Amino acid sequence: MDMSKLTKTPQELAKEPEEVALKEMDTSRDGLTSTEAAARLQEYGPNEIQKGKKKSRLWMFLKNFTSLMAILLWVGGIIAIVAGMPELGIAIWCVNVINGVFSYWQEFAAQKATDSLMKMLPTYVHVRRDGKLVQIETTELVPGDVFALQAGDAISADAMLIEASSMQVDQSALTGESVPESKNVKYDPGEGQFAESNLIYAGTTVGAGTGLAVAMATGMNTEFGKIASLTQGQTKTDGPLQKELNRLTQQLSIIAIGIGMAFFILAVVFVHYPMAKAFIFALGMIVAFIPEGLLPTVTLSLAQGVQRMAKKHALVKDLSSVETLGETTVICSDKTGTLTQNQMTVNHIWLPHKEYGVTGQGFVANGDIKYRGHKVKLDQHPELKLLLEISALDNDTRVQQADDGTPKLLGTPTEAAMIIMAEKAGLDADELGKEMVRVKELTFDSDRKRMTTINKLPDGGLRICVKGSLGDMLTQCTTILDKDGVRPIVDNDIDRASRAERDYAESGLRTLAVAYRDVPASEVPESLDSWDIKTVEQNLTLVGQAAMADPARPEIFAAVKECHEANIRIIMVTGDSPVVASNVAAQIGIVSSNKARVITGSELAAMSDEDLKSAFKDELIFARVAPEQKYKIVSTLQSMGEIVASTGDGVNDAPALKKADIGVAMGVTGTDVAKDAADMILTDDNFASIVAAIEEGRTVYNNIQKFLMYILNSNVAEAIPSVLFLFSRGLIPLPLTVMQILTIDLGTDMLPALGLGAELAEPGIMQVPPRSRNEHILTKNVLWRAFAWYGMIGAAVSTLGYFFVNMMHGWPSVALAGSGNIYVEATTMTLAAVVFTQMANVMNCRTRNASVFSIGIWKNSKINVGIFAEFLLLLALMYVPVLQDVFETGALGWQEWIFLACIPIPVFLIEELRKKIVRDHSRKPQI
Repeated sequence: MDMSKLTKTPQELAKEPEEVALKEMDTSRDGLTSTEAAARLQEYGPNEIQKGKKKSRLWMFLKNFTSLMAILLWVGGIIAIVAGMPELGIAIWCVNVINGVFSYWQEFAAQKATDSLMKMLPTYVHVRRDGKLVQIETTELVPGDVFALQAGDAISADAMLIEASSMQVDQSALTGESVPESKNVKYDPGEGQFAESNLIYAGTTVGAGTGLAVAMATGMNTEFGKIASLTQGQTKTDGPLQKELNRLTQQLSIIAIGIGMAFFILAVVFVHYPMAKAFIFALGMIVAFIPEGLLPTVTLSLAQGVQRMAKKHALVKDLSSVETLGETTVICSDKTGTLTQNQMTVNHIWLPHKEYGVTGQGFVANGDIKYRGHKVKLDQHPELKLLLEISALDNDTRVQQADDGTPKLLGTPTEAAMIIMAEKAGLDADELGKEMVRVKELTFDSDRKRMTTINKLPDGGLRICVKGSLGDMLTQCTTILDKDGVRPIVDNDIDRASRAERDYAESGLRTLAVAYRDVPASEVPESLDSWDIKTVEQNLTLVGQAAMADPARPEIFAAVKECHEANIRIIMVTGDSPVVASNVAAQIGIVSSNKARVITGSELAAMSDEDLKSAFKDELIFARVAPEQKYKIVSTLQSMGEIVASTGDGVNDAPALKKADIGVAMGVTGTDVAKDAADMILTDDNFASIVAAIEEGRTVYNNIQKFLMYILNSNVAEAIPSVLFLFSRGLIPLPLTVMQILTIDLGTDMLPALGLGAELAEPGIMQVPPRSRNEHILTKNVLWRAFAWYGMIGAAVSTLGYFFVNMMHGWPSVALAGSGNIYVEATTMTLAAVVFTQMANVMNCRTRNASVFSIGIWKNSKINVGIFAEFLLLLALMYVPVLQDVFETGALGWQEWIFLACIPIPVFLIEELRKKIVRDHSRKPQI
């Protein structure tokens, strides 16, 4: 059979009689022959989802060495070698190599951990081949195959049902709808996409019942495959952090080259250096202004964020994703399994004379009487007891213990909710089933919308237990049970029951009505075969209703509140109904009320791009949306300048996850297609982990700015003494040699600077809006504090140290030394003064405007170790003969050490005073 010859789609064939559809598929109820199946397998290929092309490991490795910053470091190493400092050039290259290898390993490990797309499809399927039912691998299933299904089976192909018994299919992975769809052989278009009653789809699961289906599409031709194909077609662009690093590299390159050219010209014009000597001097200054530690610090900051997120059950596949999430302005969130628990739970029981609230602890009657577990005195509440018993008896779902000891539900979520409700009252469904053995079952179907069981009473009589929709149930009820017993049902009873159902529906709850009829032993026939649906489901007594919903995750309320405080907008995008979506969104605080605008998939399809952009100005929710529409929502928000995070767990979420700036998939309930498309996977499906990731992302960005501020201010302290040398026309000898300048950048400054990359979040970081997309890492504030504040303080202190040594040896009556031991001592003092100032400045850079005391002055162990390490390195430079010769340093006397010891505390306290003044005069949150 050539699929291209089909004149109708599966959706169109589903409307045709069975024989027409089978003829079109060139098959029969007995299935295919082995020969025909082999030919079709050759024609269509295996029934599997093909992965998108993965980039080679070599490319993944090399890309870490080809960024603008990495290229600048390669060039910096070459410049150092040309300038006669090969050791320095090699050191710069080693920094680049270590950083690149570390980045590659982090991404490779994360990719390996999430490379599991194929696990979603089942391994085997039972098909009819040559007229017999045989087991084959799912990859061998072909269009035209007839295969059998039962509860718990994952569906391997898009197919049309030709037999079905009480079948319900969980399509939440494809549609986002939390309630299973009832399936049968009679065509009904249903509501929404993938709702056809006689069509089932690959990637979904049979929740209850049995069936026989003919495969109509396999592999990449299924709806599952089409969505996966759409996902694979997306390409990820550079995130905000990578774009900022590229921009920063360009800025710093311009600054470094500009300063180098200026120093070259000044050295020639003012000092009359020879061209070659001036060129080497200028090259040294260029290398000094290249932030060699930027890439290691960025990588360390991101890696620290990744590690902290891993401890909070979030797996990040790409290091830069942590920072990208930190800049998020909008989160497009799925509902089912993401904001909610994907577990239907009964929370109200309506009886004709009383209403019970059902909580995690038990039952609440009229708001003041609580019944908890086995302590419920059900004999004192016969109406409640009867409803719970019927709910447990008229039920095919059971609770079992999983291998890890946790409860495992076998059956549909709706029936599971009824079972758990009964168990909260202390009823044991299995024991109850033994007391009242089931003798007959009338399975649920979408026409009568009821399920009925007949159970044998201890006295030999029968109890007919019925549950279903209220509207269809009322037509079969002639009596009602209230506090005074059974009495005839009247119009007022019907009105009250219907009004309660409407009220529940408006609150986003779904209801199941419960009724029964007892048959005395004397009226029980010898055989129940003659009892059909019409005979059984008549003259029923209405007992009450159970209202249920998929509850919100407990932690979601605080997480949503924190997002609002951080000026991050949350937009619910779900395949569930508008009423349920709006009520859940209002309940957890995404929107201010359940009156917020709800845009359905059909409405969205008719909207222009401009209309959609206009709609985003107000509170809104998207319901009943198709996969490509989620993609459209994310794309439109991005075109409006938003940085979008998209969360989800289903196949239908994958395209939006791939398109978003940051895709967040659920690790427990999420499909492998969603995980493959996402940038981050929540291993515990906890939405609160997203908020923690946002905080980490903001922290990473702040830490990069802190590092940048720290290294730039040391450059000022290095450059100003050289400016004195130039503008004095060489009368003031160089206070710092080129090797000493580079020692600060690659030696003493490096470890404390890396410690800034591990700084924890500052107080109030989640009380400020996300940074503007137009804001850059190298802001005016960073430049001002680095150059005009920290830098000038450092320059003043280091220059003072230089002149302090000269004063000790007779200056100004004696000319400044340009060589000899006094000059070596003076330059060493300048170097030491810069280092001691940087000890204070690294503490100052830990916060923007918050007091360092508020975050713990000794809390960052990496900075503490870094300060101690740079002190030891300084001692080695001063007192180790080999290093003295290389770096032109010497020992200092006790007077110089007293001078140095007086530097850090005043510098630190001056900055603390400035921060306090800023906090006292600003009404905005300060971090």
